[in-house]
Amino acid sequence: MISKFLVFAALVAFAQAGVYELHHGEHGTSYSSVNLLAVPAVVKTAHVAPIAHVAPVFKVAPAFAKVLAPVVQKVIYPDTPAHYSFEYGVNDAHTGDVKNQHEERDGDVVKGYYTLIQPDGVTRTVHYTSDAHSGFNANVEYKGEPIVQKTVIAKAIVPAKIAVAAPVYHGYHH
Repeated sequence: MISKFLVFAALVAFAQAGVYELHHGEHGTSYSSVNLLAVPAVVKTAHVAPIAHVAPVFKVAPAFAKVLAPVVQKVIYPDTPAHYSFEYGVNDAHTGDVKNQHEERDGDVVKGYYTLIQPDGVTRTVHYTSDAHSGFNANVEYKGEPIVQKTVIAKAIVPAKIAVAAPVYHGYHH
């Protein structure tokens, strides 16, 4: 029973591969244009009782696939001058980080400023501009007096001599 099933499965596989035309209930010879091992395939059929109902004729049409290149659509944006304006600020009392910035751009002209408090307590403000004609220019201003840290002089600690009594041993005699 298993051998019949294997023969039938092989015939179905050959039919699906286009090597053999399987006709239900017919005997005959079929020739294929497919070369297996460089020898024309000639398959003689014998009647095999199908295990399950099979459609009367299997014919496999050659598959043709047309590969299409993906369509890439290029979007072209017109050259327009850039325009923006932004600002931000930080005021962190825990770390002492205090700063802010403002900047705006109109085409190729950029101008703005930023301010920060330096570690010595002085506020630094930088006003800047940039354009194609003059390049980048900055004007720096400082406000406030630097906080002078007091210098701490550490005293050398000399350990005092400590008198330690010698241990006393008591012997036990029996």
